[in-house]
Amino acid sequence: MKRSRQYMLFKVCLVLVLALLSGIVMAQDAKSGEKIFKKEQLDQMMASVALYPDALLSQILMAATYPGDVAEAAAWSKANPKAQGDAAVKQVADKAWDPSVQSLVAFPEVLAQMQAHPDWVQNVGDAFLAQPEDVMDSVQRLRAQAQKAGNLKTNEQQKVIVQQAAPQTTVIQIEPANPTVVYVPSYNPTVVYGAWAYPTYPPTYWPPPPGYYHPVATGIAAGLAFGTGVAIANSLWGGFNWGHNDVNINVNRYNNINVNNRISGNGNVNWNHNPQNRRGTPYRDDRSRQQFGQGVGGADQRQAYRGRDTTRDASRQNALQSFDKRTGNGAAANLRDNAGDRGGNRRDASAGGRDAARNTGGNRADARGTAGGANRQAGGASRQAPAARNNAFSGAKSPGTSRAQVDRGQASQRSMNTSRGAGASAGGRQVSRPTPARGGGRRR
Repeated sequence: MKRSRQYMLFKVCLVLVLALLSGIVMAQDAKSGEKIFKKEQLDQMMASVALYPDALLSQILMAATYPGDVAEAAAWSKANPKAQGDAAVKQVADKAWDPSVQSLVAFPEVLAQMQAHPDWVQNVGDAFLAQPEDVMDSVQRLRAQAQKAGNLKTNEQQKVIVQQAAPQTTVIQIEPANPTVVYVPSYNPTVVYGAWAYPTYPPTYWPPPPGYYHPVATGIAAGLAFGTGVAIANSLWGGFNWGHNDVNINVNRYNNINVNNRISGNGNVNWNHNPQNRRGTPYRDDRSRQQFGQGVGGADQRQAYRGRDTTRDASRQNALQSFDKRTGNGAAANLRDNAGDRGGNRRDASAGGRDAARNTGGNRADARGTAGGANRQAGGASRQAPAARNNAFSGAKSPGTSRAQVDRGQASQRSMNTSRGAGASAGGRQVSRPTPARGGGRRR
């Protein structure tokens, strides 16, 4: 019986040890590069935007890595509903947002969708930083599925280009039919892709947001619908390098619209994530934290913890300067000066209060001194109150006064010596001093 219990205990311990070792191995695998999103999850996320034009989709992926900037840009776009196209992008050139985010104000409908789905923005941005190749593979997989279902075709709004990148790899590109006019498609993923392969991860349908009417809305039932085209010259400067599975930037177009934030180079250059514009949003996986989180720390993290946002401060300063330019009377500067004056007044008032407190303390001391003198007189004191004491450095401040005091002392000494020599009767006289009063009574 005893051996049986020992054997059972051994088996339990063995199972616990194996489970612990398995957990350690899984944790190490996760740190060594385990993917944070499965293929099914990526297809679910990308289904709503995979059929967007390449340039627009590439800039959506870049912008999604900056969720804070996207939220602010969406709020600005909502407050300026008539702004779109290159003109809108120029209006936000002074904002501290990443250029990929600034470019999206050209498409208010897109920002409205991103604002309505902040979790989607966060997840797509994290996926694109951690698994860029898997995200781009998902886009191609979904496009092929839509084309197979007969719902992805060239029409008046777009061109669908099919290329054979490798013997076993087909690339589907989507470009505007007119390079200067871009149409944003709207579609129901459960329809446009045909039978969905992952029932556990169904795609989300994004209908046109409120306020955006699609003249061809009936097309949603059968496939893609398109709203009003947006006139674009330079706002779309992104693109895909499908052969290498990365995102690039058309330098000429980029510099034409981003005049305050130009980049060097010619032709196309690779896009790189800027951790400074992450605005404190944490990175999801260890590799992204190690790759992008090392350059942001120290004072920046402490300022963020304290609630200080340098980009918001810069935007506030730009707003004040813009207000001054519009009014022409330096109103914003006056506001800052008045704020400074109020601060100075508070400091002056505080200093005055301290001076008053010191004066009050001095008055109390004078009052106590006066009362003490009166008590001494009441006790019959005939001595004259002594002069105020000088400190050890008073002579250094007034050497003439010090010399006069010395002369008076020497004269007094000579007078006393003369009196003793004359044998005055006062020489044997006892000086009577009054007994100091104690509590108002007399000494017994």
